[in-house]
Parts: sequence; C-alpha cells; structure tokens
Amino acid sequence: MKIKVLRLLTFFLVLFSCSMLSQSRNLKISDTSTVKLKGYPVSPFKDTLFYVYNNVGSFPAKERAEYIANKIRRLYNESFFEKDSLKVVPSDVSTDIVYKNDLVLMSVLESDAKAENQTVSFIANRNLKIIKSAIIYQNENYSQLPKRFGYTALLVLIIGLILFLVNNVFRLIKKYIVKNKEKYFKGVNYNTVKILSPDKQLFLFLRFFGFIRILTLILIVYLSLPILFSIFPATKEYTTTLLRWILTPAKSALMGFVGFLPSLFTIIVIIIIFKYSLKIIKFFFDEIKSENIKIDGFYSDWALPTFNVIRLLMYAFMLVVIFPYLPGSDSAIFKGVSVFVGVLFSLGSSNAIANMVAGLVITYMRPFKIGDYIKIGDVSGEVVEKTALVTRIRTPKFEDITIPNATVLSSTSTNYSANTKQSTSGLLIHTTVTIGYDVPWKEIYAALVEAALNTEMTEKEPKPFVLQTSLDDFYVSYQINVYTKEPTKQPRIYSSLHQNIQDSFNAAGIEIMSPHYNAIRDGNTTTIPPNYLKEDYETPAFNLKNKS
Repeated sequence: MKIKVLRLLTFFLVLFSCSMLSQSRNLKISDTSTVKLKGYPVSPFKDTLFYVYNNVGSFPAKERAEYIANKIRRLYNESFFEKDSLKVVPSDVSTDIVYKNDLVLMSVLESDAKAENQTVSFIANRNLKIIKSAIIYQNENYSQLPKRFGYTALLVLIIGLILFLVNNVFRLIKKYIVKNKEKYFKGVNYNTVKILSPDKQLFLFLRFFGFIRILTLILIVYLSLPILFSIFPATKEYTTTLLRWILTPAKSALMGFVGFLPSLFTIIVIIIIFKYSLKIIKFFFDEIKSENIKIDGFYSDWALPTFNVIRLLMYAFMLVVIFPYLPGSDSAIFKGVSVFVGVLFSLGSSNAIANMVAGLVITYMRPFKIGDYIKIGDVSGEVVEKTALVTRIRTPKFEDITIPNATVLSSTSTNYSANTKQSTSGLLIHTTVTIGYDVPWKEIYAALVEAALNTEMTEKEPKPFVLQTSLDDFYVSYQINVYTKEPTKQPRIYSSLHQNIQDSFNAAGIEIMSPHYNAIRDGNTTTIPPNYLKEDYETPAFNLKNKS
C-alpha cells in the first residue's frame, strides 16, 4: 500500500516537473519575443496613448510613433475639430485611421495586430477611440481657440493703430509741404522754357504723394495678412501663398535688375561719351556764333541750327547703339511695338517732316531773321518766331499769323529789313500822285521833296527824289521816293508822308487833281505851261459854223 502511494506521488511529481519545465520554456520564449518587439509610445500630449511595435519597410517604429504623434497634434490644432470625420477605413494592405478622407493619421498592419495578439480591426478601432477621446479632452481642457481669437483681435488692433499712425504721418507731411510750398516748389524750367508752374508742380506732387500714401497703407494691410492667417492652422497655408505673390515678382525683378547691371553700366558709359562729345561740339559752335571762330561761307547765325541738327543726329545714333542693351529688346513683342510706332510715326508725320525739312532749308537760305519786316504772299508783318515747323508773323494790327514752313518755302517772300543796317541807305518807300499837264513838273518836284523831308522816321541823306512813272492821257504820275531805316513802321510813315504832301501842295497852290478833257478845243486855253508858250500866243476863239 505504501509502495502504491509512493508510486503515485512520484508520478505526480514527474508530471508537475514536466509542467513546470514546459511553462518555463514558454516563459523564456515569451520573454525573447517581448525583447525583440519593443514598443515606442505615441505621446502627442505628454501622456502615452498607445505603442507602436513594428517597423514599416525602412520606416523605424520610433520614427513611426513620432510621425503619428505629430499627425494627432496637427489634428488637435485644427480650429474646428469634427470628431465624426475621424473614421477607420480599410485598404488592401492595412486598416487606416483617416480624418475627412484625406488626412491619414496611422495605418494598422497585420504585424501590429500580432504584436499585441489582437486583430487588425480591434487595434484600429481601439486607437481610433483613444485618439478621439484624447483630442476631445484636450480641446475641452486646453482649447487654443479663445487664445487664437484673442491674438487675432490684438493683431487687428495693432494693425489699425499702425495704419492710423502712418496715415497721420502722411497727413502731417502733406500739411507741412503745403504750408511751405513757396520754399520747395518754384516751378520747372528748361533754359527759357517754362515746363511747370509752381502751382502745377505742387498739384502733381500732391497727387503722387497721395498715391504713395495709399500704396503704403495697402502694403501694410497685405503684409499683415500672412501673420493673421498663421494664427489659425486652417488658414496657415495661405501665409506662404500671400508672401509668394509679393516675393516671387520682387525676386524676379531683383534678379532681372542684377542681370541687367552689366548692360546698364555699358549704357551709362555710352551716354557719358555722347554727352561730353556734345559739350565739345557745342563749345565749337558757340565760338562760331560769337564770331571768335570764323569760317568762310559759314555765317554765325547758322551755328545754333547746325548744332541742333548735329545733336539730333547724335541722339538718334546713341539710341541705335543703346538699343541692343535694353531689357527685352530682342523679344518679339518689343520689336513688334517698335515697328508699329515707326509706321505710325511715318504715316502721321509726313506734313510735319515736310515742314521740318523746309524750316531747315529756310535757315540756310537766310531769307529773313527774327525782327525783320517781311511780306509772304498777302501777309506783311514782323517776324516774331521761327521754329522747326512754322514761322510766326505779327502784322501792324498786332495779329499773329502762323505760316507753315513748307508754305514759306514755296511762296515768294519780301524782306523790307534786309538793307536797313547802319552801313546802308535804308529801305526806299514811295507813293504816287497824278497831276495835270498844266502844272510845271519842277513845282511838283519841289513840293514832293519838301513833303518827304518833313516826314518823320525818314532819312534826310540820301535826299528824297521824284520819278515820273507815266504820261497818261490827262495827267502825269509823279512818284516820290524817300529812304527810311524803320521798316516795321511803314504804315505810320506812309500816313505822315501823305499828310505832308497835302500840306506842301496846298502851300504851293497846286491842286491835287487830274483834269479830264473832251474833244471840243475851240475857245480853250492850251494846257502847255505859260513859260513854254510863245510870247504872241493867244487863246483861240470859239467858232460856230453853219453847214447848211
């Protein structure tokens, strides 16, 4: 009996030992597995939500855990989190936890489920609930939304204050400028040409100043928008877009300017060379104009127009040289616009070019100069202006008449001032009276010369003279000629001469009239002056004959 009991005890001990050995082996295997699959915590909010055990390809488990935590924090930073948009979506190789069908927070693989001796679906749904609960808890206890609204309100207040201060600065500057406008705005003049009056200059400056003010305010608001958008994660991506809209063109313009610098320096050198070349040429022509340099056949009054022609040609040549260095000069659009402008200029400026060429020809013909009293066609007056396109004449009635240079060139012009210098006798003006044959011509000569000598603004030397211009049927035409050096005052001289002729003839007892005669001469005294008649001359008698 004792032997049987001992045998049974031995059998149970062996079974217990085998059982213990088996459990010991299983524990060793489990410990070995646990060592190999170390879990890395997913802790987006300090506390661990769950662990990640397995690598995914070359993506280590540690980095995978950090990546999932960042995604959860990003979801928490959403201004308006929608918990129902967080779902489990199965795919071909994994089961994904997705937010709004576009943001994948994590993927649960078969290896993840084996590491925890659970199913893929269980792990995915568990993690979904954990993530959702953690985000809701953080939003309820540590919500960033009120703080962001506060930041937004503060930023709007700061922007408004900056806009207010900047606008006041511009307003004070404008007020100061207007108050001291006489000091800063004196007009824009080029030589004797008045380009802008002080009031017009002030008006243009204030317009430009207002444009700068509005542009500055808009720029402040625009640059504040990226800061404002960066407060809310949902609008954070617009920050880069807004900055890109400004920085990309600015960068492109800056790089374009940097690339243009070599060509710019070349253009500056070309302009400097032409500028100082023109200064040398202008000095030479100024010396010709002041008659310090004399060239045979080249008049001093040709100096300025010749210099203007040379300057125009040099500027045209300079533009041709500079053109290839201009940005975009080789583009098809630039060439097309250049051709269009050239054709438009050619078609629309034919008359202008004709007048410019005529003005150049007139300059070198030297038919008149400013201040001369001339006659072109039916227009008489003083030349007050000569330009490249027109000539302006002021009549004795103070009417300014503009004549195109092409018309001047194609018309006959009379210059009354050409021979009125000190070294010449002057302009010879004349008028005609008709007196009958009964008055001796010597008396008429004396009366006309006396009238001419009494006329103002005429020359006493050379002495006035009389010409008989015609012997007509009933009278003789006597022309009195007198010299003057005041051609611009011809109307007054003629008026004074006519007055003096009347006075002189009245004093000499000569009637200014032209007698007419009929065919009956019987009984009429001859019109031959008495000193030419014979001493026995008698007036013929009046005879009547009866033919019946």
